[in-house]
Amino acid sequence: MSLTAREVSAADTVPLRRDILRAGSPLAVFPGDHDAFHLGVYDGLALVGCGNIRLDPAPWAPDVPAWRIRGMATATSHRGQGVGTLVLEGLLARCRSAPPLPGEVVLWCNARTPAQPFYERAGFLTRGQSWVDPEIGPHIVMWRSVGGVTTGAGTHC
Repeated sequence: MSLTAREVSAADTVPLRRDILRAGSPLAVFPGDHDAFHLGVYDGLALVGCGNIRLDPAPWAPDVPAWRIRGMATATSHRGQGVGTLVLEGLLARCRSAPPLPGEVVLWCNARTPAQPFYERAGFLTRGQSWVDPEIGPHIVMWRSVGGVTTGAGTHC
């Protein structure tokens, strides 16, 4: 297996997101997709992982600069093989290479609860209580610092 990561279009990721995140539903295009940076991981010619980030304030801190992760998906056939880690590392690298934002910068997501240990291994913390989205299942907010002045708990890069 030879995995490579590269920037892709939102349209490139829709089939994988639809299959993995939306159980075939046509709702695999997210608001803000056109403003996001999308990363794909390929095994040869097959897209086996994806995710995106865009500037989007965290709901609990609307004045704090923040990046939001959306659309993290790994093909079932490639789970446990480092694909998600490659996607997350690529998204973090993009955050760090973007023009500087003032103060502490946060990276956050609404993580599916089964993915919570994955994000925790990457230094993410939970915020608040989990909830169940009736269409896609249980989630919890997760976040971490990605730079700037650290004013609270979190991993500082």
